[in-house]
Amino acid sequence: MKTTGAIGTLGSAEQLHAQAVQSLFGLLETLCQGAIAVDADARVVWINDRYRELLGLAPERSVVGEPVEALIPNSLLRQVIATGRPILLDIMHFDQRAFVVTRMPIHDAAGAVIGAVGLVLFDEVNALKPLVGKFAVLQADLARARAELAAGRRPKYTFSQIVGSSAPLLDCKRRARRAAQLDTTVLLHGETGTGKELLAHAIHAASARSARPFVGINVAAVPETLLEAEFFGVAPGAYTGADRKGRDGKFVLADGGTLFLDEIGDMPLALQAKLLRVLQDQEIEPVGSNRVERVDVRVIAAASHDLRDLVEAGRFRADLYYRLNVLPIRLPPLRERLEDLEELCAVLLEQIAAQGGMPQMHLADGALARLRRYRWPGNVRELRNLLEQVAVMSERRTLEEADVAAALPEAASGAAEGAAQPEVRPLAERVAEIEREAICAALEATGGKKRSAARLLGISRAKLYARLEQLAIPAGGQSA
Repeated sequence: MKTTGAIGTLGSAEQLHAQAVQSLFGLLETLCQGAIAVDADARVVWINDRYRELLGLAPERSVVGEPVEALIPNSLLRQVIATGRPILLDIMHFDQRAFVVTRMPIHDAAGAVIGAVGLVLFDEVNALKPLVGKFAVLQADLARARAELAAGRRPKYTFSQIVGSSAPLLDCKRRARRAAQLDTTVLLHGETGTGKELLAHAIHAASARSARPFVGINVAAVPETLLEAEFFGVAPGAYTGADRKGRDGKFVLADGGTLFLDEIGDMPLALQAKLLRVLQDQEIEPVGSNRVERVDVRVIAAASHDLRDLVEAGRFRADLYYRLNVLPIRLPPLRERLEDLEELCAVLLEQIAAQGGMPQMHLADGALARLRRYRWPGNVRELRNLLEQVAVMSERRTLEEADVAAALPEAASGAAEGAAQPEVRPLAERVAEIEREAICAALEATGGKKRSAARLLGISRAKLYARLEQLAIPAGGQSA
């Protein structure tokens, strides 16, 4: 009983489908301005009276069996038959007129193409003007939105805005300009406040990708649970509460441009493996999706800690470190380029005055001398903060030594007053200074021969070369 009912239902469905197809074609033939059908050889088998009138055919002329091109020279029905693919919306020109047409293949029960049908939807292109107008408006809105988004992701700084002419900074800028000419991964390492993000912007601005987006993300500032979504995006409805439209990650936003990964050393190990795959294959997989997307992104990474130390501690993948360390650039701390201090202060005070609506201020010689005696653990960022604080508190246009001393940390200010107090410096800084002195002494003792110097120091030659670059020691062995 159930089987018979199922067969009966299936038969009724097939009949209903056939009837629907027939009714739909009849409805289209009635609504359209003209209709024509051809066989597998593109010969006319039927044409309605409205189409005959549009084409200007005499009533007594029998067109059945004629090639369709004899009636419509620009017809593409033969192409539809050859390819089996419909042309759903097209503009066909005939006798200085334009028709909006659609063309569809006709298949037999086995799926073979046995002919085609053409329908004239409108006999005037003007009928589509409202639709075309709406489409043009949408296209203009999309172009404007893209332009606004791109403008917000343009590089903010160039090499001309990196202030200073000291030897360590000039060497850093030389390497950065070289990086801008290439399209490889760059690793910026330097203490906090040395301007790693500024340099990343400058590299992008001078590169072939400058017209494309510059997207930055501070790895340390994003909760670990959200990092993967921030990087790779989220598929629509990937989890409860996810956006139904999905969400693009930073790699997609930076497609064609540059992605700046600040504080890369704070990235979780699990995400490091996925980042390595993206760097190698240029492919991402959004959260909650099985679809792989291709991206074209140049990565500039930055770290305030030595990534090699993190590798040795098991907190950073060695293979990712090697993949990132293709073109390393060390940013010198401010205490290593104090000759740039006067120019930096002038530029920063000018910026502070412009942004705060204050008069232009200057530093007295005594104030500048006091600034030179400070160690600047926060580097240029700390210098700007201090100058802004002094500028706000002072009522004079010339900032004196007393103004600066009042804003300096108590330990630094007190140490400057009395030489009896020992200077307290960060351990890493002292270790680097001792290591620099030892390497320079070994190079001088061996006449600059690095193999012999490495043997004296008890390290490998590769290790020596790495430390020479990181500590910015020239080939001659004189510390910068």
